[in-house]
Amino acid sequence: MPPPHDGRPDPDHLLNQLRDDQARAKRGRLRLYFGASAGVGKTCAMLSAAQRELAAGRDLLLGVIETHGRPDTAALQAGLPQLPLKALPYRGRTLHELDLDAALARQPEVLLVDELAHSNVEGSRHPKRWQDVVELLEAGIEVWTALNVQHLESLNGTVGAITGVRVHETVPDTLLDRADEIILIDVSPDELLARLKAGKVYRPQQAERAAQHFFRKGNLVALREIALRRTAERVEDDVHLYRVAQAQGPAPVWNTSGALLVGVGEHEGAEHTVRAAARLAGQLNARWRVAYVETPRLQRLPSTERDRILAVLQLAEEMGAVPSVLTGDDIATELLRLARQHNCATLVLGRARPSAVFFGRRWWRPRLAQQLAHAAPALDLVEVGQPPASRRLPPALGPTLEDEAPHRPRKRWLRYGIATAVSVLTAVLATPLLGWFDLANIVMLFLLGVVIVAVKLGRGPAALSAVLNVAAFDYFFVPPRFSFAVSDVQYLLTFAVMLAVGLLTGQLTAGLRFQARIMAGRERRARSLFELTRDLSSALQSQQVAEMGEAAVRASFGGEVRILLSDAEDRLHAPVPTPPDFDLTVADWAFRNGQAAGLATHTLSANPWHYLPLKAPMRVRGVLALRPAQARGLLIPEQVQQLDTLARQIAIAQERVHYVEVAQQAVVQMESESLRAALLAAISHDVRTPLTALIGLADALRNTHPALSPEQDRLAQAMTEEARQLHTLVSNLLDMARLQSGAVNLRSDWQSVEEVVGGAIRQARPALGTRPVLVRLEPALPLVEFDATLIERVLVNLLENAAKYGQPPIEIDSGVTEAEWWLRVRDQGPGLPAALRGREHELFDTFTRGERESATPGMGLGLAIARAIVEAHRGQISAQNVPPPAQGAEFTLRLPRRAPPTLDLGE
Repeated sequence: MPPPHDGRPDPDHLLNQLRDDQARAKRGRLRLYFGASAGVGKTCAMLSAAQRELAAGRDLLLGVIETHGRPDTAALQAGLPQLPLKALPYRGRTLHELDLDAALARQPEVLLVDELAHSNVEGSRHPKRWQDVVELLEAGIEVWTALNVQHLESLNGTVGAITGVRVHETVPDTLLDRADEIILIDVSPDELLARLKAGKVYRPQQAERAAQHFFRKGNLVALREIALRRTAERVEDDVHLYRVAQAQGPAPVWNTSGALLVGVGEHEGAEHTVRAAARLAGQLNARWRVAYVETPRLQRLPSTERDRILAVLQLAEEMGAVPSVLTGDDIATELLRLARQHNCATLVLGRARPSAVFFGRRWWRPRLAQQLAHAAPALDLVEVGQPPASRRLPPALGPTLEDEAPHRPRKRWLRYGIATAVSVLTAVLATPLLGWFDLANIVMLFLLGVVIVAVKLGRGPAALSAVLNVAAFDYFFVPPRFSFAVSDVQYLLTFAVMLAVGLLTGQLTAGLRFQARIMAGRERRARSLFELTRDLSSALQSQQVAEMGEAAVRASFGGEVRILLSDAEDRLHAPVPTPPDFDLTVADWAFRNGQAAGLATHTLSANPWHYLPLKAPMRVRGVLALRPAQARGLLIPEQVQQLDTLARQIAIAQERVHYVEVAQQAVVQMESESLRAALLAAISHDVRTPLTALIGLADALRNTHPALSPEQDRLAQAMTEEARQLHTLVSNLLDMARLQSGAVNLRSDWQSVEEVVGGAIRQARPALGTRPVLVRLEPALPLVEFDATLIERVLVNLLENAAKYGQPPIEIDSGVTEAEWWLRVRDQGPGLPAALRGREHELFDTFTRGERESATPGMGLGLAIARAIVEAHRGQISAQNVPPPAQGAEFTLRLPRRAPPTLDLGE
């Protein structure tokens, strides 16, 4: 955060800096040896420095050093104390890793840990070595380590695209940023290839393979450039921090980064200045910013001129610049403040036309370039000339913005008319006081009028009021009255002082009025953001988030606001009622692509609505649609930043609400699972036992009492069948619960298909009754690997389903291919219900029946259990109607297979 304009340090910035300094004092230092690739000499440089530090008397210890069989590297370890490595078993071998606990207990002053991106062996405390380094740093131990540029997380995709080799071991960029010292180890690609060929990087076999893939010269050149640039970025940050810390006042500008600052104004040709600066930044490969300083005079420009300036800023942003809109009384001061803040050593200005120079500025003030050269002689100034012909930029918002220019002249003359009326009124009110008060007191009334005009109407009317008040005071009050003649020469000094005080008072009052208006706007934006954040913190539903967000955006930008939140299926729905000119397709495009669309963008800009995606940390949560009262606000960088911040807060709140709902659902699901477990336990022990006893008693009644009448025997048989059906239903419920919870373990073995089919038919006989079952199996069907008990249960369920809804005969056929075993159960009934055609997979859902209202008993669990068992075997089950001219339904299950083992019977 930059210091305030008055030069005083910001207290919040000082507190944060003090807090960071305290945390840094407790944390160990991190020295990072950084290089473009393996073999540049990072480990050797680190060991050489360790030898020097050890000779100087520092407590230094080698934690882990990877020599890769290089004798030069191993020789540099001589004499350096080393921490014993920790042996860990891994896949029948013993690997050695850094002993983190021993290092923490030893507490050396400096610890060397090579290869920061290394992945630790399973069983270590942390999966990555860089996490070990973080723990060492937090314990106050200084760590030296080495890192290649391809292991940075942010560059992983870039390096993979260049080299064609995907690097799996990465380190977050934050570790590079928090390093206290970065030492770049760099060699030329030719020298590195010579080292590789001489066996100083890898062993001969590894070196030959590396030379054909990763260590190609083009790859090494590109990696070297990336490493140099990444190091330069870090050095640039260090330079900025040092400038700010060492500067007594405003931070000086050091020409180290070559950054450009482009100043644009209201004169024509600003777009040419931006284009020329873009070419210059491209040639220098430097970052650049574009700034427009809005003074009180420029704030009163007609809307067409303001739109043209905003179009220039938009052009600069498209060409890669960072636009800024500054406010202040002096353009040179604001530009210099921004240049010092961002260390821009070169200022690019447009050369105004001679007529504009003569009429557009006060004759007593120097040109802007002269002011900048005088205030900051160390800065480089570049003036861009005016082109003979240049394409004029179209309006940034097109025809959607209403032109306010016809109303401004009327308002301007009205302000000057009011100033004249105030001067006349002051003279009229002061006339009766002439006999009671001295002229020195009456002068105060005229100065009061100037102050009132300056506060209410601005700088120009205040100047007019000062001149008119001096003239009125001379004409009506200074003797001889009603004449501009002066009897006493001393009154000339009074007139001069009165005019100077009036002009100065008006100037200062108007400037303060302008600054107050700017500060009020900033305070209003900060307050709206604070209020939105406070309100969203208490929101518990998505609808509340949308309503609060719409209210906050409407308060800041006016107009119409709609917030569309995505549903569980990642879809947007049109608001109800739909506002005029609202286009859901544009909102959906912004949602799918994560980019703004509509008004003030380059995508479907003719739409009067501005569609902004609600980007949360995890994903896009919806779209904010805005039709502002003043479309020009969408081009002002501060306003755009405010809208983006509001949208981000809404998105974060919506994501928080979403995860609250997920957590609530998880709690409900856990409670449901607990309740279901208790219920199933009760069913398993308290219901199945009475059912088994009831079946046994009914069978015993029929067997032990042969003298029962036919009616009594029929009732006992019906009692047995109903009890068996209830027993089957309870078993299905228990089996489905176990399958869904994953509590069933497969006991796969090589099975005979004929035996499983025969066992299933025997189990399903009570449900089949007298219905015939035709079995057609391929001859010499090989053994298939599956859980015989579970697959038999699948066949039983399919046979019972065919018996309930089909017609005899029921057919079973089976066969194998090279990759799978298949089995089909077919009946001759009416087939699948017409309502499920095209959605046959829904038959296998839990509690789904072919007919919703049917006299056939069942709860729709048999097919669901069958699918769960088949999917547990990594197979598939499907249903379809028998192709005509035949009729009926057929169910087919397919399981993957492999060749059965061969039996070695010996000789």
